[in-house]
Amino acid sequence: MDFECAYKGPLLAGVDEVGRGPLAGDVLAAAVILDPNQPIEGLNDSKKLSEKKREILYDQIKARALAWSIARASIEEIDRINILHASMLAMHRAVDGLTVSPEYVLVDGNRLPEWSYASEAVVKGDSRVLEIAAASILAKVERDREMVALDKQYPGYGLAGHKGYPTKAHIAALQELGPSVIHRRSFGPVKKLLAQS
Repeated sequence: MDFECAYKGPLLAGVDEVGRGPLAGDVLAAAVILDPNQPIEGLNDSKKLSEKKREILYDQIKARALAWSIARASIEEIDRINILHASMLAMHRAVDGLTVSPEYVLVDGNRLPEWSYASEAVVKGDSRVLEIAAASILAKVERDREMVALDKQYPGYGLAGHKGYPTKAHIAALQELGPSVIHRRSFGPVKKLLAQS
């Protein structure tokens, strides 16, 4: 982790979101304040870890962090205010949901939500900042679990496999079955199908 933060105090929160690209489901964000006295080995960008490793770290983060919070913006909110604003809203809710108020917040990416927290954006932060890596793991595991559960409720789309992302199989299932209530109506492939019907 190569990022040098100007803030050196103990109440540093990392924030990341997951689910910007999928055609279905909510966008989720997590915020984490790690406990320097309870280090967690192996934290990294959630995309670089195996599912098994993410699951193990998910439990460790929840057990050892000073504070953590997972929040979301709904499908309806995504369709109403667009995915970028919905992602920012989810991140805002995640930080607001922390039981310990952070003194400084590092956000993955190149933009910050509109809020009053002292903060900065860190490009590729999930592989450069431990707190953001921890947040990326919480958000990813939580969202993946939700998509597996939604796959049982809305069979035929293959949600447990592709997690809602626009894979060839997902697009083919959409064309065959039509969009479900958990599909984002403002997203191109879904919008196109709705227009055709």
